[in-house]
Amino acid sequence: MSLSVVILAAGKGTRMRSSLPKVLHPIADKPMVSHVIDSARQLNASNIYVVYGFGGDVLKSQLTDKQSGDDLTFVEQVDQLGTGHAVDMASPFIKDDENVLVLYGDVPLTKVTTLESLIAVKPSDGMSLLTVNLANPTGYGRIVRDNGQVVGIIEQKDASAEQLLINEANTGILLANGGDLKRWLSNLSSDNAQGEYYLTDIIAAAHREGKTITTAHPDTEIEVSGANNRVQLAVLERAYQARQAEELMLAGATLRDPARIDVRGEISVGQEVVIDVNCIFEGKVAIADGVIIGANSILKNCTIGKNTEIKPHSIIEGAEIGEYCSLGPFARIRPGSVMKNDSHVGNFVEMKNTTLGEGAKAGHLSYLGDSDIGARVNIGAGTITCNYDGVNKFKTVIGEGAFVGSNSSLVAPVNIGAMATIGAGSVIVKDVEDNDLAVARGKQRNISNWPRPIKN
Repeated sequence: MSLSVVILAAGKGTRMRSSLPKVLHPIADKPMVSHVIDSARQLNASNIYVVYGFGGDVLKSQLTDKQSGDDLTFVEQVDQLGTGHAVDMASPFIKDDENVLVLYGDVPLTKVTTLESLIAVKPSDGMSLLTVNLANPTGYGRIVRDNGQVVGIIEQKDASAEQLLINEANTGILLANGGDLKRWLSNLSSDNAQGEYYLTDIIAAAHREGKTITTAHPDTEIEVSGANNRVQLAVLERAYQARQAEELMLAGATLRDPARIDVRGEISVGQEVVIDVNCIFEGKVAIADGVIIGANSILKNCTIGKNTEIKPHSIIEGAEIGEYCSLGPFARIRPGSVMKNDSHVGNFVEMKNTTLGEGAKAGHLSYLGDSDIGARVNIGAGTITCNYDGVNKFKTVIGEGAFVGSNSSLVAPVNIGAMATIGAGSVIVKDVEDNDLAVARGKQRNISNWPRPIKN
């Protein structure tokens, strides 16, 4: 049977103290509702309906930019009349002969495996609920059972003193047949303490019809926790990061302190990887065997070859780093850059759209932009490629085995031949042939008995 998912995302989130819709507040740099959409897609849902209200234009704009797809439909809830009313907004789209899963845009950490369990336990003629046992269920709806069978859910404000002692709580996440769900929603009443249409009332309706109601349970409470303020958002962030750290360690990485790492994208690691504290990973990052990453480094959309060492305080973005390389400390490798195997950049070296050949070195204080640098080239300290004339960018090409002396400026477009040598302090504006020495300095003058300036 096909599956559709309804994601409730209409809440304003007043306690967030923000003009941003609550579900757009991020976990790991991604809106909470985006995590939920990703989970729905991993379940191979045919259709995903996002029910929105406050800040709808902003929400649709952000999600369309990041997660557009033929499976995603936005449904507006103009009046905020409760969870049952919100799900009912999607009723015109729901088919009678499909399963419908209800999720929440501010509950981002529910595991796909947990949702798969919920789907697996659903009877063919009935529904399934995700419930959780809480030491302190205050504020949650309680699961009411009779002889072990679920017969209904009672909300906190409507519960009796005896019902308030129940520890099994409703998460709001449920799975039902489309035809059943639409029928139950159409018969909801707002005759309750809140004057709202409770989605939870459909459980009692299902019981009255003799439907079988089964339950599944998450591994941990955090899976079904939501965020109503920034304190709760921070709790979810750390729980998410703890989960990412655990996955990295199980995959073969050593984390110097699992509590001090941030994964804000997708990361894969090989064996014997060592990651020091306060490292941040963004976008898609692939790290091969034996890589060592120093403290306070940032890696974004990059690949790191085996046995490479990234020393502390280095930033790598949109780059490809080969095997047996070293870079940093305080290196910056910008988009479009490639470090071939066994190449090296040192402290305060910046590369942008540059290929550094196999075995090439740039040890200190250099800027290498729009360059193609051959194998075994040595770039002296303080060297820069002058690639920009204020309007256009130009390329520098340096042949294999060339030696560029310290404090040189290579004014592009320019070609330095293989095994050529550039004298320290030179400003090179013309091509240098293979094996040639180029020295381009102003003539030195020494003035005797020069009177030093004195402070007035």
